[in-house]
Amino acid sequence: MRLRRRHSPDDLRYVQPLGLALGGGGVLGAAHVGVLQVLKERGIEPTIVTGTSAGAAIGAAYAAQMDPYALADKVVIAKWENFGTIAKSPGLGVLESAGLRRTIDLLGGDRLIEDLPVRYGAVATDLLTRESVLIESGSLADAVAASIAVPGLFRPAKAEGRILVDGGLVQNLPIEAAFGMGAQHVIAVRLAPEWDLLPQFRTSVEVHEWELRDDVTLIHPKVGEHSQWVPRDTGELIQLGRVAAEHALDDYPVIAPGPTRAGP
Repeated sequence: MRLRRRHSPDDLRYVQPLGLALGGGGVLGAAHVGVLQVLKERGIEPTIVTGTSAGAAIGAAYAAQMDPYALADKVVIAKWENFGTIAKSPGLGVLESAGLRRTIDLLGGDRLIEDLPVRYGAVATDLLTRESVLIESGSLADAVAASIAVPGLFRPAKAEGRILVDGGLVQNLPIEAAFGMGAQHVIAVRLAPEWDLLPQFRTSVEVHEWELRDDVTLIHPKVGEHSQWVPRDTGELIQLGRVAAEHALDDYPVIAPGPTRAGP
């Protein structure tokens, strides 16, 4: 393991503001929790977090400073089959958002974004203009609900005259959003290839230009054998997030061992 020189420009423990971008991926979002655990154990503390879809939900928990080990317990026991219920009048979505909001309450509650201890932004898509919308204020539950509103599955959200759907259509890995909020370096967690999720409004070239920057640390959990739509093996997904983060951040020593790593 190569240790970085204290206070060196590339030492993520001292970069400020440090951003964290959490990508979308449905149930695969459980892997984000493992990444959060590793960041805590290595003393790396992003002060800006952006999220898309599932990343917006886990990012909300991080911004609310929920303990990542307690968060893992909540994710594992969550009743994902109750995530959405069939709408009586489906319209633009077959599922009601009541179950979604119960899940959001489980992950951090409905608070004002501007009152969170960590700066937070959820990425959604304006369905009419096909532009990304970064939600940085207002109801946390509304922001997550908009970011996770998969077209045809959940009903679109409405805000300030806009019709908002899943942010994965335009920015499934919200690196650009994190830099837009002022981050000097971004830790980005990709769960699935951009083109595997939903019909995209951007090209893969545009997406990867952000990932290849020197001021981006990319973490890519190997979740390819898991379905983003089938709620199972969440414990294994959390572990896959841990493994990927430990590999990407192996320059940094563990300074705060988690419960499973603590000595006798």
